[in-house]
Formats: sequence, C-alpha cells, structure tokens
Amino acid sequence: MATLHVDVVSAEESIFSGEAKFVALPGEMGELGIYPRHTPLITRIRPGAVRIIRADNDEEEFIFVAGGMLEVQPTTVTVLADTAIRGHDLDEARALEARKQAEEAMKNAKSDIDFAKAQGEFAAMAAQIAALRKFRKSQ
Repeated sequence: MATLHVDVVSAEESIFSGEAKFVALPGEMGELGIYPRHTPLITRIRPGAVRIIRADNDEEEFIFVAGGMLEVQPTTVTVLADTAIRGHDLDEARALEARKQAEEAMKNAKSDIDFAKAQGEFAAMAAQIAALRKFRKSQ
C-alpha cells in the first residue's frame, strides 16, 4: 500500500513526523484531502485542524494549526505552521479567554493596524475552539 511521509513543524518544534495514508487540512481555498501520489502543490493554509490517518495503525492524529504553508509532493507532505498544537494539548478555557481578549482589543482598537491584528487573533482563536470541539467529537 502506498503511503505519504508527513512532517508537521512549527517555529517551536516538530509536532509530527511519520507515514500516513491520508491527510486533510484547511487550505487557503478550502479543505484539502491528500492521498499518496497527489499532484505537487504549494499553498497557504488557514487556521484549523490537520487530520492525519497514520499508516501503521489507522489512528487519526489531530493537530491545530494557526496558519502557515503546505508543500505536497507525490510521496511527501510538509506543513510549516505558524503555531501548531497537538489535539490532546488544546485548552478550551484558555482559547475562550484569548478569543474574549481579542474581541475586546477589536472594540478598543485605536488604528486600523490594531484592529486587523486583533481580528486575526480572534479568527485564530475561533478556529482553535472549533478544531478542539471537532477533536472531542472524534474521540
């Protein structure tokens, strides 16, 4: 059976490295599903869930990414994430608090730049909360 080698890395650490049967993640233009021998591709990724079906045991790895870049080659997938958090390490209370703080920052923004920064943080936290809830349903 054909597999893909998948690497998910952030600025802080390597989050996942291994063989997979399938990878799904939020591409810039929508959800991407990647099987072995996929056409080469480079695209930005949006905040959301990366789901990896492991080749060795068919278990699903779940990783939240806060955006980044994706490179796909026929036998390799590389996710370079701005921030990446394993599903079991996600903290809903902390994400809800961060989303609330971003919402307050948007209300109190003194400039367009401040508003845009807060809006980006709000969107990332909303995506993290949605990913966490999806992860919990899959457990």
